Amino acid sequence: MVSSYAIKQLGKCKIKSPLQSSFFVQENNGILLDASVASCRNCKGNPLFLEEAGPRQLIYFDPSLSKAAIVTCGGLCPGLNDVIRAITMVLWYRYGVRSIIGLRYGYEGLVPSFGHQPIDLTPELVEDIHQKGGTILGSSRGPQDIAVMVDFLLSSRINILFTIGGDGTQRGALEIVKEIEKRKLDISVVGIPKTIDNDIFLTERTFGFETAVAMTRLPISAAHMEAKGAPYGVGLVKLWGGNLVLLPPMQRLLQVMLIWC
Repeated sequence: MVSSYAIKQLGKCKIKSPLQSSFFVQENNGILLDASVASCRNCKGNPLFLEEAGPRQLIYFDPSLSKAAIVTCGGLCPGLNDVIRAITMVLWYRYGVRSIIGLRYGYEGLVPSFGHQPIDLTPELVEDIHQKGGTILGSSRGPQDIAVMVDFLLSSRINILFTIGGDGTQRGALEIVKEIEKRKLDISVVGIPKTIDNDIFLTERTFGFETAVAMTRLPISAAHMEAKGAPYGVGLVKLWGGNLVLLPPMQRLLQVMLIWC
């Protein structure tokens, strides 16, 4: 892949995948970043493309010797438990990974001084979690010491880390990757984009977005009807949005109006 979107590999994949499937993604395949005619004419035979997701026929880690960890960070989002469940079930039943742990309360779970003990994730534990909201692993915000987190991965013999979160979480994951590369460790980091804002670059649709949009319809409709029922009525609905920028005077006015309502 000739672009900054190339995903670095730990090394040559030599282990045959235990996945019972008739479909495997070829390593040299990908999704074009720009499918326009102009882009095709200007690419000179080397179009920009993204790595195609899907199962590979050859894998790097031996599943029977692998240890995977899952962490959820940032704000809550519909579908978090579904993702934790899916990762656990696929690793356990389709790949044969028997050591899967959940790190508690975001990146704090990778810092031993916080005292958050990991939990063992098994099919029995995650069987019904998709019926519950939130995340069974808990979450937190804010950066942690990168060197300490990588020390934890190394001492815990974790070789696959799944980071479920938004732009801040994935920036943290990138810093972890840089430290792993610096130490030349055999640890893979898999970033799973999560945000109700649907604002992560090159991600067409993030899980939880449609649910969040659907949940806003009723309060917006109710506020609209309430406002119509009074002379000069104003309906005010507070929405979360990472890209919303208000000047300080407007912030204070919004806070006052919300309290008054």
